[in-house]
Amino acid sequence: MRSISMTDMTHGVDEPQNDSIADAAELIDLTAGVIKIQVLHALAALHVADHLDGGPRTAAQVAADEGSHPRATYRLMRAAAGLGVLNYEGDGRFGLTGRGRLLRTGVPGSMRSFVLVQAGRSHWQPWGLFPDAVRQGVSQSRAALGADTFEYFSKPENAGEAALFAEAMADLSGLVTQGAVAAVDTTGVSTVVDVGGADGQFVLALLAGDPALRGQVLDLPHAAERAGKEAARRGLSDRFSGVAGDFFTEVPAADLYLLKTVLHDWDDEQCANILRNCRAAVHDGGRAVIVETIVGEIGKPDFATLSDMGMLAVTNGMERDLDEFDALFASSGWRRDKTYPVGGGYFGIEIIPG
Repeated sequence: MRSISMTDMTHGVDEPQNDSIADAAELIDLTAGVIKIQVLHALAALHVADHLDGGPRTAAQVAADEGSHPRATYRLMRAAAGLGVLNYEGDGRFGLTGRGRLLRTGVPGSMRSFVLVQAGRSHWQPWGLFPDAVRQGVSQSRAALGADTFEYFSKPENAGEAALFAEAMADLSGLVTQGAVAAVDTTGVSTVVDVGGADGQFVLALLAGDPALRGQVLDLPHAAERAGKEAARRGLSDRFSGVAGDFFTEVPAADLYLLKTVLHDWDDEQCANILRNCRAAVHDGGRAVIVETIVGEIGKPDFATLSDMGMLAVTNGMERDLDEFDALFASSGWRRDKTYPVGGGYFGIEIIPG
């Protein structure tokens, strides 16, 4: 039997140990994601970007204006500088980076509401039960919040969170609406319905570019009302109406349906129901435009697969690849006609009766 020398033993264990240390360090870095989002949460909740909008300031000055703990505020801002959200200017002063400017309140492209929603109770609590969501195949929002996500938002006591969610979705919408509007051809289209369209950014942008169009938003009462106010603000009330309704029951007749980031909130059966209602009401020669992320090649870095985990954790919805979309269309009387990028990692999928 060959004896094993100390050299042999060292060679046999050093490399796996070194590899394990490197892998462990990478896993630790991945777990820091929970810290990073809560750093952003605190920055947004404490209006740090708004306090720095006029130029660099010290943490003590920010804390005095916000009423927060000075040393804790300094520690938060120091961490944010390490994440590239703030700049350290020296002499205890911090300023905004490009990322930091997106946490300001009420500015074009703001991501503040999105951060507050993602790290707030309605979304954060269900993540604590995510393993159970995988075991059972359904979101644990009801277990965490006492209600499904959209039911939770509909309760009067959660009106503030619901308004914040609507604002966040409107802000996100702005990232893709411009590209989607540029890609959608409205030649020969008279009527457009934005299904689940919230404040109507998509349909109102189409109306602004085509004076022959008439449009509607079909959504819950509070969203339909918000869309009507937005149309009035843009001077489009004469060609627009907000319709309070349930897209699982029926949709108004139209030449063109818009479904922007709607299908990913629901499971296949619910999505097929929405699409069947659109198919039953669409005018001859009509079509629908769906805007969603599309899951790409397995094993490649892909925002869509991470977003898919968010759907499983919070809404019971899902992100889909093209084969899954095609199966969904076939089951509801449609077929895919065109697919094209619209920006921000999203795609337009045009479907026609099939």
